[in-house]
Amino acid sequence: MRFLFGTSLIAVAMVSGCTVGPDFTPPTAEVPAKWQDHAQKGAQSTAVSTTPDTIAWWTSFNDPELTSLIERARDSNPDLQQAALRIEEARAQLEAVGARNLPSVNLDTSYARTHLSQNGALALFGGSGGAQTASQSALNGVPSSLVPFSLPSFDLFQTGFDASWEIDVFGRVRRSVESAEAQAQAVVEAQHDAMISVYAEVARSYMQLRGIQRLIAVTKDNLRAQQDAYKLTKAQAAGGETSNLDVESAAAEVATTEAQLPALQDQLSHAVNALSYLLDLEPGALEKELRDAKPLPPNPPKIPIGMPSELAHRRPDIRSAEANLHAATANIGVATADLYPRLTLTGSIGVQALRFNNLGNWASKFYSIGPALSIPVFNGVTYANITVQEVRQKEAALNYKTTVLQALHDVENSVSSYEAEQIRLQSLQRAATANANSLNLAQQRYRAGLSSFLEVLDSERRLYLSQAEMVRSSVTISTNLIAIYKAVGGGWDIGAPHDPAQAAAATQVSAAQPTAAK
Repeated sequence: MRFLFGTSLIAVAMVSGCTVGPDFTPPTAEVPAKWQDHAQKGAQSTAVSTTPDTIAWWTSFNDPELTSLIERARDSNPDLQQAALRIEEARAQLEAVGARNLPSVNLDTSYARTHLSQNGALALFGGSGGAQTASQSALNGVPSSLVPFSLPSFDLFQTGFDASWEIDVFGRVRRSVESAEAQAQAVVEAQHDAMISVYAEVARSYMQLRGIQRLIAVTKDNLRAQQDAYKLTKAQAAGGETSNLDVESAAAEVATTEAQLPALQDQLSHAVNALSYLLDLEPGALEKELRDAKPLPPNPPKIPIGMPSELAHRRPDIRSAEANLHAATANIGVATADLYPRLTLTGSIGVQALRFNNLGNWASKFYSIGPALSIPVFNGVTYANITVQEVRQKEAALNYKTTVLQALHDVENSVSSYEAEQIRLQSLQRAATANANSLNLAQQRYRAGLSSFLEVLDSERRLYLSQAEMVRSSVTISTNLIAIYKAVGGGWDIGAPHDPAQAAAATQVSAAQPTAAK
């Protein structure tokens, strides 16, 4: 018997390397050999297909303030802290799944006071007429040693270890571990994707803030010029050189331009608060730090975006989709394993006695050990679950394909928009120059009495609009460049704190940095 049991264990060990279900093969991303040619004549900054160094792409702007904001966001942003916690959760789940390969051992200790029914099992000792003495039981053929008491009540003390170990014969646990590992990797890539989004949002908000500051400066410059024109027109009207209509028109132009400033100040406040939120700070916390207006940082002349074939290795969303496909493939094996037998080794050892002081006696020991084999015969739920997992794998494969396709479109669209906006800015610059010349001529004609003041006002409006559009176009170019860096999957490589306590401490430090800097 012992020989057969040992032979069975050897046979189990030989087949335990079997793993049912399909093996995962990393998918091949379907991408074109090269990017489309978006180069537009006159664009000063263009995308090139050299391998990008986008680990810290924001440093290409050479703006220390922007670099500081992004580094602080890395350590304090609540979305990144939540992503770090999800990674810890996924890794804990992986440990839990991996523990299924190990035996489980429990220490059980119990005490019970039992009263037997005189008309139940006790009747085997002499009928249902009530409790019998040991001698009476012996007369009925039951040894007196088996009857501990003359009454049907007794104590039972027991303590010992119970152990069970499911041998992973057909790889159900191994496939479960494989799936959990892939899911954990998907969570890691989701954190990387969140990092890219947060860094890009910080940079975009920063560019908008600098653009709004520039718009405020342009508006104030135009307001001062309009105020000077109003004073001049008012003086001329007092001397009879012009009419009050010109004075009122100049006053209306001044009031119209003044009305632009409150809205711009409101936009500036929103931009500061957006950055404060991304850094997990209270509203207005960065107001003093960002109060001084600075120009938009210049864009680098060359933007390396790499080849389309490199995109799948850099974009975290594509890597996450691949990991989810891996997990879905492994789950087919987990479901398929339920069609096969399960072999479990169980055992227990301990001591048991009717009196507590007898637990230490060698005669009180007990043990049991043996295999348990469960063979499924038919279960419709198992077959249905396999179908469910196969469908989910197909969904994951389709999601991977669409994620790659979306990434390609993101890069192509962002590059096209970036270069096209540069050409638009050049046209706006020419328009602004022409409008400035037009205003100068209109003012000369008005002073010479050759035209009305309406020509001056019209020229002022056109100049202000072209200058404002130039600022907005410059901001759009910068945000389009940020979109390129985001599209090619840059920024997540710099790392982020995975310890929530460390991240919380970093948040307190970063919140104090602006005050300390001043």
